[in-house]
Amino acid sequence: MPWRCFLQRFPRGEMTDAVEQTMNTSAQAPEPRPAGIRILGDVDAARCSFISMLEQLDLHRYVATADDGGSIAFSLRDEFARSWAPRGDTTQLSRDLDLDIAGSPDDLNREILLAMLAGPLAFEYPSYEEFAAAVRLRRNIVDAARRTQLAFHTSEAERPNDCWTYTEDRGFTVLPGKPLIAALKKTTQPGASGKLYSFSCYRATEYVILLGIAQELATVNPQLLERLQTQWETRAIMSGKFHDVFLYEYGTMNDPLPPGYYVPGDRLWFRNPDERSSDVSGYEGSWVFYLGGGLFSNFWKRDQPYTLTTKCIEIFHWRHGTYRDDEGALRMNEAVVDARVRDTLTNPEETERILAQMARLRDPQGVYAGGGCIDASREFPRRVCPRTANIVLPAG
Repeated sequence: MPWRCFLQRFPRGEMTDAVEQTMNTSAQAPEPRPAGIRILGDVDAARCSFISMLEQLDLHRYVATADDGGSIAFSLRDEFARSWAPRGDTTQLSRDLDLDIAGSPDDLNREILLAMLAGPLAFEYPSYEEFAAAVRLRRNIVDAARRTQLAFHTSEAERPNDCWTYTEDRGFTVLPGKPLIAALKKTTQPGASGKLYSFSCYRATEYVILLGIAQELATVNPQLLERLQTQWETRAIMSGKFHDVFLYEYGTMNDPLPPGYYVPGDRLWFRNPDERSSDVSGYEGSWVFYLGGGLFSNFWKRDQPYTLTTKCIEIFHWRHGTYRDDEGALRMNEAVVDARVRDTLTNPEETERILAQMARLRDPQGVYAGGGCIDASREFPRRVCPRTANIVLPAG
């Protein structure tokens, strides 16, 4: 069926009044102008390739261009940005434009591209090739995140023994001769292994990103993939170092992204704004990927991705599932949380009340003063093409 891209407004689905009011912080505030995508270098070649891609996706009529001689910028035209991403809210793009992002790779490309074109901060690339790789990277991440499921455990960590080994100083490393891509799939995707493995949602996001990067490198930069393979056979890159080596972060607490602005493939954090329950190990917050279509990854129940509403309500009810065990340690009763979530979702007024509190920008780290669970920033992979890659692996 041809893609239907009209200024038709479909019902906004499960988006509630409380979320709408939070997203639209002032009904009188002017709409921000999209910053979109900027490509440097060979402007003529970039224009030709970008417009060809827009035409293939039937998006060319909705995009404005600006050429300053040294770069060319593409953004969603103001009238379409106001209609499809009001005040930067991209969570309803698929619904409003009738996109089938789960069944159509072209529709997923359309949502990725439209969300980037509507972005409040410019996505800048040194070439069209690097931009095209970035779109494919996001598509890889969405696909891997959809397939990922873990066994729930807040303290155990396990990997397939035929792919990985562990030492305290090197972390989990890939056995020599075991391809990194296959090892990552077997670890995170029960469809590839037939088993669920236990480790944290944060580490799982690293593996999904690493898999997405490795898959793209296999096509555009095999030499860097070889170095990545050697790195993971030698020492794992984790946590803050992983962020520094592989990711860009956009948006800050001083200049936050709009609460509803997400691009498929973004990694993001939902903060637990309740001080007591955030002391339960594993419940400080929740690391997820935006899958598009208003949905966020659920690594524990991959066939039940979160909406913004269900994620906010679940995190809110963590406070009600918190208890102390016989040794005095704080624990979480997931059965209590699940029951509370179900009850809330049957009560529209209670849902509105909770969302009015939760769908706000989070407080700074260490502060619990009434902020919500929405983070100021999102993350996405660094550049990967041979002449412009900026993933620098540690020496030695």
